[in-house]
Amino acid sequence: MNKKVLLIPRKTLFYAFLLLICIPSFYPFWWMIISSLKTNDQIFSSLSFLPDSWEWSNFIEVFRYQPFARQYLNSLYISVLVTAFTVLIGAISGFAFAKLKFKGQNFLFILILSSLMMPIEVTIIPNFFMMNTLNLINTHIPLILVPIFGAQGAFVTFLMRQYYITVPSSLIEAPAIDGLGPWGTFFRIILPLSLPALSSGTILTFLVSWNSFLEPLVYITDLPKFTLPLSLSNFNNIYGTPIWNLQLASTTLASVPILIVFVIFQKKIVDSLVHSGIKG
Repeated sequence: MNKKVLLIPRKTLFYAFLLLICIPSFYPFWWMIISSLKTNDQIFSSLSFLPDSWEWSNFIEVFRYQPFARQYLNSLYISVLVTAFTVLIGAISGFAFAKLKFKGQNFLFILILSSLMMPIEVTIIPNFFMMNTLNLINTHIPLILVPIFGAQGAFVTFLMRQYYITVPSSLIEAPAIDGLGPWGTFFRIILPLSLPALSSGTILTFLVSWNSFLEPLVYITDLPKFTLPLSLSNFNNIYGTPIWNLQLASTTLASVPILIVFVIFQKKIVDSLVHSGIKG
C-alpha cells in the first residue's frame, strides 16, 4: 500500500515534466490564436495571455480584405487532389518495385530516388518553361502535376516500397495460385494491409502541398487563384506593413485542415511506427 502511495508523486512529477517541455511548442500556437483576437495595436503593446477585448470581427475582415474563401478552396482542392493521386500512384509504384520483377527495375528505382536529391529551386525553372510551353501558367494544373510526378511522388514511392518489402511474399503467391492477378492482389489484399504507411504518406504529402509557397509564387499571378501561403503574405496595408491581426487570424484558419488531417490519421501513424520494428 505504501509503495502505491509513493508512486503517485512520481507519476505527477512525470506528467508535470511533460507539460513543461511542451510549453515551447504549444506557446507559439497559443500566442497566434490569442493575437488573432486582438486589435493590431494590442498585439505587441500587451503580452497578456488573454485579449483586452475579443475582436471576433478579425475573422470576418479576413474574408473582406481579399477573396480568402476562394483562396482557401483553391488550397483545399489542390492539396486533396495532390495527396490522393500521389499516395495512389506511390503505392502502386512501391508495390511494383518491391514485389514484381522487370527489366531495368533497379536502374529505374535509382533514377526515381535521384529526384529526391534535387532541390526544388533547381527544377523550378525548367518546370516553369515546360508549363509555359504548354500554356499552363496562371493555372492550378502545375501545382497538381509537378508534386505528383516530382520529388513528393518519389518520396511516397520509396516509403511504400520499403513497407511492402516487409510484407510476406506468401500473401501474393497464394492469391496467384487461385487465379488472382497482380492488380487484384494489390487492391484486395495488399492495399488494405498498408493503411499505416498510407496514412504517413497522406499526412506528409498533404502537409507539403498545403504549405507550398514557391510553386504558387512562380506559377500563379491572379489574386483569386492564389493559394493560402500566397494569401497569408498579402495582408499588408498601403505602405507594405503587415496587418498582424488579420494575418494571424488567417493563419489560424489555415492551420485547421492540418489539425483535422493529423487527428484522423495519427493512430495509423503510431501503428506504423510500432509495427516497423516487428519482423516476420
